[in-house]
Amino acid sequence: MKVAIVGAQESIDGIQAWLDRCSLGIGAMKDTYLTRLYVPFPGFDINHGFRSTINFTPRLTRPIPKRHLDALDGLHPKQAVARAVELYDTELQVLHDEPACDVVIVCRPDNLNDAALSKTPKLDGAEPDGSRTDGKATPFVADFHALLKARSLKYKQPIQIVRRNTWDPKFKDPRTGRAGANQDEATRAWNLHTALYYKNGGVPWRLPRDPSDLTSCFIGIAFHKTADANLHTSVAQIYNQRGDGIIVRGGPATISKEDRQPHLGEDDAQDLLETALQRYRAEHRNSPARIVLHKASNYTSEERAGFNQAASSERLEVLELLWLTNSDPLRLYRRGVQPPLRGTFLTLGDNRHLLYTAGAVPFYQTYPGHYVPQPLGIRTVVTESSPQQLAAEVLALTKMNWNNTLLGERDPITLRTARTVGNILRHHGTDAAVSGRYAHYM
Repeated sequence: MKVAIVGAQESIDGIQAWLDRCSLGIGAMKDTYLTRLYVPFPGFDINHGFRSTINFTPRLTRPIPKRHLDALDGLHPKQAVARAVELYDTELQVLHDEPACDVVIVCRPDNLNDAALSKTPKLDGAEPDGSRTDGKATPFVADFHALLKARSLKYKQPIQIVRRNTWDPKFKDPRTGRAGANQDEATRAWNLHTALYYKNGGVPWRLPRDPSDLTSCFIGIAFHKTADANLHTSVAQIYNQRGDGIIVRGGPATISKEDRQPHLGEDDAQDLLETALQRYRAEHRNSPARIVLHKASNYTSEERAGFNQAASSERLEVLELLWLTNSDPLRLYRRGVQPPLRGTFLTLGDNRHLLYTAGAVPFYQTYPGHYVPQPLGIRTVVTESSPQQLAAEVLALTKMNWNNTLLGERDPITLRTARTVGNILRHHGTDAAVSGRYAHYM
C-alpha cells in the first residue's frame, strides 16, 4: 500500500512513527475482563493480519508550512475551515498526478476548532437524513471533514482524515477540551488499518451467500439538502454481497403534504433505479437477479410505479421494498441488567416488525454500547422473501461499515452511508462529476 501524507511536519512524523509501531502489533487493553471485546491488534505486515504493508516515500510526503496552519488561529471558525480546505486541496491536487499513490492520509490541523460548525442542530421534527416532518429546512453548516471530502471527489486517490489524538494520547483536542482518545490503542489501530486496507482496494470481509440464493444487491436511498436548499436523492450504496459499493446521485425530490417527508416522482424514481442498475452492470459486468431497496420513509404510489417500471425495463427478476424506521415506540426488556440480545426479532403484524440491531452480545459478555438500544422498525412494503430473511440481511448489513471493526452498528450500511454521502454531496456542485467509489466518502 503506497500511502501519501499531507499535514504539518510534526503530525507527519508522529503518524508515521505510530503506524510503524502498529506494524509490529499493539497489545489489548489491560485491566478489563472483556477480553473478547478489546482484542490486540496483530500488526500490519505481509506475514499476518491483513498481509499487507504500508510504504512511505519522501515524494509522497507533502508537509504544509507551520506558519500557514498557525494563521488559522486568528480567523473565524468558518473562515478557518475554508482556508484549511484550500491548503490541503492544493497538496491533494499535486498528488492526483502521482501514479505510485494509492491512499492519502490527511493529518487534520491540530488548532482547527470547528466543533460548533460540525454539528447540525437536530430541531424538533428533524429526521436523520436531514429532512423535517414539518416541511421546513434543517439548517446545516460546513465542517472540515465534509468540505475536504467533497473537494477530494475529483481526485483518483481516496483520503483518510486522521486526528492527532489517534496517535498522540497526550494531545488536547480544541474541539472537546479533553486529552486522549475515546478508544483504546489497539481498537484505534484496527479501525484505521481496516479503512486504509479497503481504500486501497482490499475487501476485509463480505456477506455470506448460499449458492442457491439469487444474486442480490441492496440499495439505500436517502435525501439531503444542497447549498441552494433544493432536495436531491443520494443513493449511498448499491451493495452486492461481496461488499462492493457504488455511489449514484439522483434527481430532485419534493416534500409530500401527507407525511411531510421527501419523495421522488414516478419518472425520477424510475431513472434513479435504472441508473443504479446500469452503473452496477458497468462496474461488475453482470446484473443482479434481486434488488432490495432500503428507505427511511414510506413509498408513495408514484415511487412504487417508477421502481417497478425500472425493474421491468432492466429485466430484474425480484424487487423488494423495505421501509426502515426509527419511530416505533415499542421496547423490549430482559430480566437482569442487560438489554435485549442483538438480533432479537419480533413480528407485530403482517407488515410491521422490530429488529434489535444493537443489544447485548453473549460473545462479548456485555452490551457494547453507551445508550439504551432502540430497535429498528422494518415495514415490509413490497416483498417476496420472508420477514426473517429480510431481517437477517439487514442485521448482516450493519456489519459492513469498514470505518471501524465493531461487530455491528444500529443502522445497515445502506442507510448509514446514504446519509454520510449526502452530508458530503451537499457541498459538491449538482452538475459536478461524482466519484462512484464508496472509498472516497468513508
